[in-house]
Amino acid sequence: MSAKTKIVVLHMKELIYTGIFAVLGILFVVLLVMMFLPDKDKEDTPNPEPDITQTASQYIPGIYTTQLVLGSESIDVEVIVDKDTITSIRMVNLNEAVTTMYPLLQPTFDSICEQVYERQSLEGITYSSDSKYTSLVLLEAIQSSLNKAAAAPL
Repeated sequence: MSAKTKIVVLHMKELIYTGIFAVLGILFVVLLVMMFLPDKDKEDTPNPEPDITQTASQYIPGIYTTQLVLGSESIDVEVIVDKDTITSIRMVNLNEAVTTMYPLLQPTFDSICEQVYERQSLEGITYSSDSKYTSLVLLEAIQSSLNKAAAAPL
């Protein structure tokens, strides 16, 4: 009997790399299958007709901006709304030149925002006589953004 002895050398480092790549490949395939297969729940359930007795939403959810030009600089007043609530109001692209030239802008804006969050409306907003014109400009910009967000009446 002549049996030839074969010696196989396996490097542990190569086995580990091969195992990791095999697991990652399997996860990738499973992820692709899950992403591109349609959901059965969405296909099986028919779309219910909208209930007319439900109250209409006040806003179309989203982010709405209005550009406010102050001298040679411009800032954006951004209003984020849900169906029925004003979630966030902030000034975007506000730089140091604007805050230096208009020092009442940020404190007035913060005061108006607090009142809007509480009331969820621009009605009855109070402001000091020192910042009357600043407040009116900011309120107009916020109102313009809210007008963009307003849902169409039924």
